[in-house]
Amino acid sequence: MSATDKPVVVFGGGGFVGRQVAQELLSRGYRVRIAQRAPRQAFMVRSLGSMGQTQLTRVDIADADQVAAALAGAGAAVNLVGLLRGDMKTAHVTGAANIAKAAAHAGLDALVQISAIGADPASPSAYGQTKAQGEAAVRAAFPKATILRPSIIFGRDDQFTNRFAGLIATAASVPFIHTVPLIRGGTRFQPIHVADVARAIATAIDEPGKYGGETYELGGPDVLTLGEIQTWIAGQIGRSCHFLPIPDGIAKALATLTGWAPGAPVTRDQLAMLMGDNVVAANAKGIASFGIRPVPMAALAPAWLEQYRKQGRFGSTVSA
Repeated sequence: MSATDKPVVVFGGGGFVGRQVAQELLSRGYRVRIAQRAPRQAFMVRSLGSMGQTQLTRVDIADADQVAAALAGAGAAVNLVGLLRGDMKTAHVTGAANIAKAAAHAGLDALVQISAIGADPASPSAYGQTKAQGEAAVRAAFPKATILRPSIIFGRDDQFTNRFAGLIATAASVPFIHTVPLIRGGTRFQPIHVADVARAIATAIDEPGKYGGETYELGGPDVLTLGEIQTWIAGQIGRSCHFLPIPDGIAKALATLTGWAPGAPVTRDQLAMLMGDNVVAANAKGIASFGIRPVPMAALAPAWLEQYRKQGRFGSTVSA
């Protein structure tokens, strides 16, 4: 697909990953159309490209007609829409099916569906189940779609490293306590930087003949347990605290009682997801298929974690 041809529609392009994807596509010369339920969330994307290179359109992916209208005149599409709570079936299955069907009807050259490691119809979590159902719906309607399953994605504006750093900084400031609850600390992750995911997506758009019809699992160079990640973050921000392992039974009770509330430490579905590792399968096609050498979290995250030090970026330097 030529970067000077039809626009690429990015569903959910105003979010953390979407902004990076838009920037990567714009840097390669594509015109980008951000399709978002609340377009105001994507206003900052407009400044990333040149005049007229970016469009914003209001779309509810549960509405097939709105999806079809968003794809009118497009050459490719990326579906980034995902929920960790709420109506996952509508977002992950109905929405994905609507996009794939409309993409096929419009004759798009490429479709990239963002799923997740752990997508499995037999998953104990609704997230894993609906992501797998979404993959199946996309494959049925648009067989040449590229499906990408990333592990946890990190970056300057993420809700991963920043969330843990905030919790650790808060706990460390409480006199005489300095304790952070650790739920499923042995679960393994393979964190991948948002820019590496964006490059893989853009490369799949560039070469649909090579990457279409395939499924890839994307992970970074390091496999770390959740406990190791949190301990590392504490060291980076120079905070001394104690990590208190929470037994699964207590974690389940906590998720049941408080998981419905915004900002809750964990929902029941997230706890179910944590019961299994989130790493690239041994036989999976991975990030190397895109010619990308992923960047480790330790190389980039210290740059934004410094704000959580006791004196912010003016705090003393911590070890790598």
